[in-house]
Formats: sequence, C-alpha cells, structure tokens
Amino acid sequence: MFIAPVKDSARIHRPKPTSRPALSAATLGALCAVGAAAAFTLGDMAVKSLSGSYPLHQVTLIRAFVALGLLVGLVIPFTGGLAQLRTRRPVIHLLRGCFLLGANMAFFLALAAMPIADATAIFFISPMVIAVFSVIFLSETVGPRRWAAIGVGFLGVLIMIRPGTEAFTPVALLPLLAATCYAALHMLTRRLGATDSAATMAVYMQLAFLVFSVLVGLGIGDGRFDAGTHASLSFLLRAWVWPDPADALLFLLTGLGSAIGGFLISQAYRICEAALIAPLEYVAMPMAIFWGFVVFSELPDGMSWTGILLIVGSGIYMIWRETRARNRE
Repeated sequence: MFIAPVKDSARIHRPKPTSRPALSAATLGALCAVGAAAAFTLGDMAVKSLSGSYPLHQVTLIRAFVALGLLVGLVIPFTGGLAQLRTRRPVIHLLRGCFLLGANMAFFLALAAMPIADATAIFFISPMVIAVFSVIFLSETVGPRRWAAIGVGFLGVLIMIRPGTEAFTPVALLPLLAATCYAALHMLTRRLGATDSAATMAVYMQLAFLVFSVLVGLGIGDGRFDAGTHASLSFLLRAWVWPDPADALLFLLTGLGSAIGGFLISQAYRICEAALIAPLEYVAMPMAIFWGFVVFSELPDGMSWTGILLIVGSGIYMIWRETRARNRE
C-alpha cells in the first residue's frame, strides 16, 4: 500500500530512540565474578584430573600456552589491540605475578591430595581476607554485621581444617596459603585497575605462569627428586612425560578456565569494590561439589558440610548486607 507523505512536518511525531540502559558497574562486576568462578572451577577439575599422571610444571606450561593463545587471538583484538599491553607499572605486575603463582601452585598441590570441594571450601577464606585487606589497604568500609559474617566464615574454615584432631592433615594448609596470596593479588588488582585493563592483567598473569613452568621444568623436570611418597609432592616433582592425546581436552580446559577466569576476575576487581566482589566468588563452592561428585565420586562428610554451610552462609549474608547498603545509597 502506498501512503502519501505528510507535508506538514510539524505534525510528524517521531518516536524517541530507545536504547537499553547500560549495566551498572556493580552489576557488571558481579556477572564477571560469577563467570570467573565457573571458569576457574572447570579448570580446577581438569587440573585435578591431570595431577595423577603429569607434573605440575607441565600442566602449568600447557595451560599458559592455551590461555595466551586465547587472550592474544580473541580477547586482545576486541579490547584495544596489542598496544594496551604497554604498562607504566611493571613492578606491580611482577609482584602480582608472584602472588598469583603462590596462590595457584599451593591450591593445585592441594587438589592432588584433597577432595576438590574440601580444598575449595578452605580456600574460601580468601574472600574474607580480601574484605579485611580492603579495609586496611584500600580504605573501604565493612560494617559490624559483615565483620560478624566474616567471623562465622572463619569458624567454618576451622571446622573444615579441624586443627588438633586426627583428621587434620598438613596439606590442608596449602589452600590457606593460596587464599592469603590470592587476597594480596587482588589488592594489587585494584591498584592496577586505574591504569591497566583486565586483558592486560590477564596476559601478564599467563606470562608469569609461562616463566615459572619453564624454570621449574629446567630445574627439576627430570623427576630425580620424586620419591612417590605423597600425591602433592609427586605432582610437584614428577618427571615430564609426553602428553596422551586422550588428555587433550583436559589440557584445553585448564587453559580456557585460566584465560577466561583470569580476564573476568581482573575485570570484576578492576571496576568494583573488593568487598562487593569477594563474597560473590562463593558460587564456586556448589560448582566444586558438583565436579567432585560427578567426576571424582567425592562428597563432603558431615563435618565438612557444616563448615561449607557456615562459609557459604556467611558469604550470602555479606552479599545481602551489601545490597541493602547500596539500595539505601
């Protein structure tokens, strides 16, 4: 049907262009944190699956190559190009890389000897430490009720570790070491966020893994120190072996989890307060329980469930308190 044009342009009522409202920084940061948790737990499952057959430095090397390929091939071109890899704060990147290595290596060694759900639960002291560090180093505010929730979370971690009992094992201290390094890592992430992009930080993270794995491989890669007495020590000291093609998917998942998780979590801490993002990382807990049950036929015992519920419950409460505070603002 032909419609004659209206000559009186003043009578034309043109609809105003509509556009979707941009996501707030808090919402975007929350989505990044949840996505990072999913990516990291998938990668952790793959690392644990490989820990009985390959050395840690080999898994880390292949993981770093896959992650760097993904970042340079897909992420960097869409986030500003290679020019954004220039940084004015190389010392902070170096320190951040050291804390990153400490966190990942300690946690991976724990995975070799512990159920993935237990290691993840103990590691979740890190959001509590991050919240504390955010007050000390970033002058952010944590109210008395959130302090109480942090205390409940610490109680849950103690129940998981069970110090002073026969159930206690020194390997349970590895996730604690990982958690402390992780908290320090993200304090530096907040400082870098003002000048460096999430993609930049993710690339330097993978370069740190690459350098570490090469150095360790050259130093102890022949396996001469592996006595085969403990799963974690064997994972650290085992000799390099030629990868089985059947394990290619697992190696690929380690790299994908590291690249995507590293990018998303860097973005989350870059644009949001640490005290808001930290509790959201608790969503990795049910994911870890799922992978432990489906892949490794592991389920937490009664005491572990108690600790997990305290840790997750305190995290949910902190999220609720933060949401109420922001709504009032």
